Amino acid sequence: MQPIEQISLGAIREAQRRTEGLALRTPLVRLNLEDAPAEIFLKLENLQPVGSFKIRGAASALGAAEDRDLIHGVYTASAGNMAQGLALAARERGVACTAVVPDHAPETKLAAIQRLGARIIKVSFEEWWQVIVNHTYPGLDGLFIHPVSDPAVMAGNATIGLEIAEDLPDVDAVLVPYGGGGLSCGIASALAALRPQVLVYACEVETAAPLAASWAAGKPVAIDYVTSFVDGIGGKSVLPEIWPLARRLLAGSLVVAPGEVASAIRLLLERNRVLAEGAGAAPVAAALAGKAGSGKVVCVVSGGNLDFTKLASILANRIP
Repeated sequence: MQPIEQISLGAIREAQRRTEGLALRTPLVRLNLEDAPAEIFLKLENLQPVGSFKIRGAASALGAAEDRDLIHGVYTASAGNMAQGLALAARERGVACTAVVPDHAPETKLAAIQRLGARIIKVSFEEWWQVIVNHTYPGLDGLFIHPVSDPAVMAGNATIGLEIAEDLPDVDAVLVPYGGGGLSCGIASALAALRPQVLVYACEVETAAPLAASWAAGKPVAIDYVTSFVDGIGGKSVLPEIWPLARRLLAGSLVVAPGEVASAIRLLLERNRVLAEGAGAAPVAAALAGKAGSGKVVCVVSGGNLDFTKLASILANRIP
């Protein structure tokens, strides 16, 4: 695959127009914690109609597609959130949607995908990852919307960066969950154009942190992926088409443990009444550990689609 180019400010503003009516402009609120190592703000993407930021990229990509490209519907590979976003956007446009999901996808997300009218194809994690890498799934003829490296998807994700720059012009650092890099590199593209002094960090969980490993090696490397309750981020490797952009735009990867993520989920509920899934709480865990330094730090709470059984374990001080 060809390396992805930095998303232009013009493309981001066009994506903002395409997503109007489906994606919300989410609030930016302060974390209610007096003794935090930084002034922490929360960008609440968990409040989107599908419970995550993915509606932005999905609405942008579908809005950019021609009718002739949608005759056989659309499909994506997703652990749950992108599939929900694409299902909603496809329903609004009246086209069929299929989601290829890994066999460990949470039931909460699977139920939501079906509720939104999409068909589910469940495969092994290895098969699912190959769809991400190859940009296709054998036997499906619809338009494939890549959940990470589709430029229109990334432009939709980047609208979060526009909103952060407008709502907190003197932000020092932005912490973003890293799954495949489409969210972090999208946001970083917007901030590079508007607030180039802002540091944008990827956040990973130590059970699946390919970006940190690749950063240390100076090139994309594969890792041993270990499944955890933090299901919305992590993979077996960094996508080659994303690596050059991530290396140029991001300040690095901040890695946290599953226990730190669980603690952040509890804290968000206790102090701000915010429900975050594991991926959405990872930036908060990193900020609370002081990994982004002091100053004004924005944590992108990417989603809130957490299984209630997992939430119950976390609230009981257990790691699911």
